[in-house]
Amino acid sequence: MNLAQALSIVIPALQDALVVHANGFISRESFNLEDRLGNFYMIGSMGLASSIALGVALSKPERRVVVFDGDGNVLMNMGALALIGAQQPRNLVHLVFDNEVYGSTGNQPTISSRVALDKVARASGYVDARRVEDADQLRAAAQELLAKDGPSFLLIKIEPDREERHIGRITHEPQHIVSRFMKEIERGDREGGLGIRD
Repeated sequence: MNLAQALSIVIPALQDALVVHANGFISRESFNLEDRLGNFYMIGSMGLASSIALGVALSKPERRVVVFDGDGNVLMNMGALALIGAQQPRNLVHLVFDNEVYGSTGNQPTISSRVALDKVARASGYVDARRVEDADQLRAAAQELLAKDGPSFLLIKIEPDREERHIGRITHEPQHIVSRFMKEIERGDREGGLGIRD
């Protein structure tokens, strides 16, 4: 299972969730599969998707907030795991696509093969932290975690793309990404909240 295959399983389960994407191929692949109004694409800053998602989740507790993250991004901002664990946003689901390489810059190896990120998340205070290694496991776990209180962490083991791929870049300007994401949040406010029910 590669990144595109994993995303094609997760995206249909999102419903009205707000999704904050890590930079690089994760944003680009998701954009090309299905560009949703509730998608925020991080264009440049590596490692900050989880921090942004935490802020959204805390300010909009009635909305389901999902992070599409990568192993390299998580390793760059490990402190965010501790902060999420400490803050306990029940509406946050953290999905980490782990191919053990920096796929966007040439497949240089990360250290995620030696650092169990799911165990780090569990030790940091995530309510549920687990890993999956195939499509069937991913399908079941994604549906379960998107329907329950978190914060939850799902490490999705995927294969790196060994051949060069020509994935289209995100065509929206950064200002437009922000504007439409905020409008989608406001839509949820007008409709009384989407995604989380008491």
